[in-house]
Amino acid sequence: MPAALPVPVLKDSPMPARLLSIPAVAAALDVDRRTVYRFIAAGELPIVDLRTGAGRSRVRVPAAGLEEFIASRSVASPRTRR
Repeated sequence: MPAALPVPVLKDSPMPARLLSIPAVAAALDVDRRTVYRFIAAGELPIVDLRTGAGRSRVRVPAAGLEEFIASRSVASPRTRR
């Protein structure tokens, strides 16, 4: 099982972040933000929509959803040749 990612702590708060921004998810996965949006569009990453009106929505990825995504994509390391 892969090691768990460190859970970010909200600024000026001892409470761990449960919802991650798209840039935070991109940084955790070491990919571009567009790649994160592709994973979301494909239904591979869950989101929480924090829409506050008719304007653009603000989406966040639950930390547990990111961990599940990583676990689902983890593969065993190949055996080394002798």
